Amino acid sequence: MYFTDRGIEELQKRRGEEEVSLSWLADRMVEFVDLHPEFEAATERLATWLARLDDDED
Repeated sequence: MYFTDRGIEELQKRRGEEEVSLSWLADRMVEFVDLHPEFEAATERLATWLARLDDDED
């Protein structure tokens, strides 16, 4: 188990029944990077990955 899995599991446990919009998620990610600029690159990579999930892989 990766260390980050604990955070993901906590998210599922605490908020797993909630529904949120992608706009809400994007706003929270911007907020997070504003508070923790050292995580900008990782947050950007996650956002890009999520945005491109449905792209056709050629």
